[in-house]
Amino acid sequence: MTTSRRLPSWLKAKMPGSKNYIEVKNLINKNSLNTVCADAKCPNIGECWDNRTATFMILGDICTRACRYCAVKSGKPIGLDIKEPLRVSDAVKKLGLKYAVLTSVDRDDLPDGGAFIFKQC
Repeated sequence: MTTSRRLPSWLKAKMPGSKNYIEVKNLINKNSLNTVCADAKCPNIGECWDNRTATFMILGDICTRACRYCAVKSGKPIGLDIKEPLRVSDAVKKLGLKYAVLTSVDRDDLPDGGAFIFKQC
């Protein structure tokens, strides 16, 4: 006979869909931004976006490496979006953030690895 136990509350994640979650999602989509939350398929996206927290991922959404543990797309990136820092800045302002977390895909195809775009952010 098998008995089932309830999972502890800390192990359960709420389904995304709160007002804040939808606002963050719409803002990210409207500004054509990438986040680790969405691109890496983070299971905590609902909790983070509900708290108006996001880790912005710059330099596009295609990584030049193919790490087995990572869900970010890999391949050959197409171009560089020099207006991306402005859109990230706009999103940070609209979300009312005191600070922002930036990360990026690896861009081994660029001589500076994308440092120029980091500097602009």
